[in-house]
Amino acid sequence: MDSSSNTSARDVALITGASSGIGAATARRFAASGANVVLAARDEAALMSVADDCRAAGVDAAAVPTDVTDADAVTALVDATVERFGRLDAAVVNAGIGERRDVPIDELPIEQFERVTATNVHGAYYTTRAVLSELRSTDGSLVFVGSYKGKHPSTSTPVYAASKWWLRGFALSVAGRVGPDGVGVTLVNPSGVTTEFGSEFRDRSNWDALDDDATLDPSDVAAAVTYAARRDPPTTVTELDLNRRDIYERF
Repeated sequence: MDSSSNTSARDVALITGASSGIGAATARRFAASGANVVLAARDEAALMSVADDCRAAGVDAAAVPTDVTDADAVTALVDATVERFGRLDAAVVNAGIGERRDVPIDELPIEQFERVTATNVHGAYYTTRAVLSELRSTDGSLVFVGSYKGKHPSTSTPVYAASKWWLRGFALSVAGRVGPDGVGVTLVNPSGVTTEFGSEFRDRSNWDALDDDATLDPSDVAAAVTYAARRDPPTTVTELDLNRRDIYERF
């Protein structure tokens, strides 16, 4: 991705789950590097605030309220992106939620299983399906935000972990399918990150539940995502595990 061109030819990055946390940090990082950005999430007011931050970096930013569990809404999001900017160079599949921690499987409300699966699995599929045609035309990049729990079991959040195991298999399989078409596909697997993640069903979000001194910051993940998205063809980063340097001391 070339950030040195004029405004009309700027690269365009679309980020789901962009209203807070990793998604918002990623949008700001793309904007700081000179890319126009399209921000998608359900919270319009929060999206507008992030969009204002991006515009302050001198780029154009579109806030498009979108529920990624709605396939038609995701298609409309990509259509709106192309209508406004004429292209799409990078898509970041970031939207995700998790169930309440440490709830026995036979006591976890079905609603939580269905909501996590709809967002983390169906939403990832709908987004991927909608962006691939545009990314093929620009030799663009598709970056999935996975999780450490997508490679290791999680007794506290088995549904969330399962969704990220699915995402890993999907992302690597998509890489095999579209890599020959010129699309770079990357899976970024961060360990714990202090964000608002978990606020939908949990009493405490990761801001309150995780220790700042033992976790990553959203900006760390954003740096990894934008690094992967900006690899020049034909190279790509297939998978990137992002951890603190002391991660293995915990085992």
